[in-house]
Amino acid sequence: MKYGTRTGNPAKARTQCAIVGVYENGQLSPSARVLDKASKGYLRKILKRDDISGKTNQTLLLHDVPNVGATRVLLVGLGNEKSMSSAKYADIARTVIGKIKATSSRTNLCCLLEVDVPGRSIEWKTQKIIESFEAGLYSFTKMKGKPPVKTDPIESVDLLLDDKSELETVLSAIAVGNALTAGISSAKTLGNLPGNICTPTYLANQAKQLAKDYSSITTKVIEEKEIAKLGMGAFMSVTRGSVQPGKLIVITHKGGKAKEAPHVLVGKGITFDTGGISLKPGGGMHEMIWDMCGAASVFGTMVAIAEQGLAMNVIGVIAAAENMPSGDASRPGDIVKTMSGQTVEILNTDAEGRLVLCDALTYIDQFNPKTVIDVATLTGACVIALGSHASAMYANDEGVAADLTKAGEDSLDRVWRMPLWEDYQVQINSAFADMANIGGREAGSITAACFLARFTKKYRWAHLDVAGSAFKGSGPSKGSTGRPVSLLFEYLNNLAA
Repeated sequence: MKYGTRTGNPAKARTQCAIVGVYENGQLSPSARVLDKASKGYLRKILKRDDISGKTNQTLLLHDVPNVGATRVLLVGLGNEKSMSSAKYADIARTVIGKIKATSSRTNLCCLLEVDVPGRSIEWKTQKIIESFEAGLYSFTKMKGKPPVKTDPIESVDLLLDDKSELETVLSAIAVGNALTAGISSAKTLGNLPGNICTPTYLANQAKQLAKDYSSITTKVIEEKEIAKLGMGAFMSVTRGSVQPGKLIVITHKGGKAKEAPHVLVGKGITFDTGGISLKPGGGMHEMIWDMCGAASVFGTMVAIAEQGLAMNVIGVIAAAENMPSGDASRPGDIVKTMSGQTVEILNTDAEGRLVLCDALTYIDQFNPKTVIDVATLTGACVIALGSHASAMYANDEGVAADLTKAGEDSLDRVWRMPLWEDYQVQINSAFADMANIGGREAGSITAACFLARFTKKYRWAHLDVAGSAFKGSGPSKGSTGRPVSLLFEYLNNLAA
């Protein structure tokens, strides 16, 4: 969809739908007051009928408002003016796009930038409108035999500006918002593809295509033979059970100075997870197409920063493999040697994500990274602890933790810091190897992070467990959420500022 700007009198705008706000108790927003004046009190007359009170997310669609250029006027409830918040503003935007879709209004004038959101700039409001609108418009129909026919698709949304001096600022914010949503949509689509399509090879080919699409991107794909030569015994222990060859995919965005150290993102890319020999229950196994959402979010973030042209060097590394049971699959009790030289006793083959990640986290030592963030749908324990509202964050550096926390609050893609205390390390000690890949029932998300921490001592690092936030596993709205692309994009942009 195309986003633009408009200035001047909203009552004179020729558009199929004008979106204006109404606060509680019938208080009109500035643009609504303009429309009311032009229509000689028509809006206030409607409000007196109590069809809409202005409570948050209430809507009322009006047709043919007198002396107003818009074919339709959508009144949207803003709630109490003094209680507006960032989350409420984004929620209102999501409500608006749902109503616009229902009206099939091709051209639209959105007058919500005038809404005061404490602590938020016009850039933030612009980006949040675009992100919320595009989320509402996204649908995954790629695998339909006959994709649904779009009728009267939305063509454009113009954002009304109070002041012409804001034009360049808002246009720049629109460009950033478009870049971000391109990345989120990419992550969602990759995440939603079934395991028979989205294999490690498919991910590698998509990464190669990025290098063709963006001049700032180069892609390197490391095949299994080289993975084995590099001494990645943990990675190989996961991929060996599948006929689909594993891949270590390195996507480099060169946006900064040639010799400037990069920020590195590492994504878990288990394209389908059966659990291996430690086979998962069959009931929910179909959800394991989303076990590569960490990789999808890294891919999506690389798309977003390439679209934006971010002036920073960033490397995205995807550890892609399929975890399958077979005659050659790893067994519980096997001991493998990682690229770091440390050995791991595999007590459960369903704790495979940390095995591919630990070798990837060692591989990136060569880049001398400024910071490293790994992203993984790693543990069911994380879902129990935090649900879907926040991603679990672990960090060995206070600055990285603070930066991610701020980015989460700004993007509304929030994280919650979890402990990474040495006290938990004893749970993954092994009598036969340097460590075990699981630490028992207690604190499962924490011990998984403790495992990764043993491979990340050379750099500033954080781990994001997105098992609860990266996808919805059931119901009509099931699918990849695209998280934490917004978080990572905000984090990198804040560092670049």
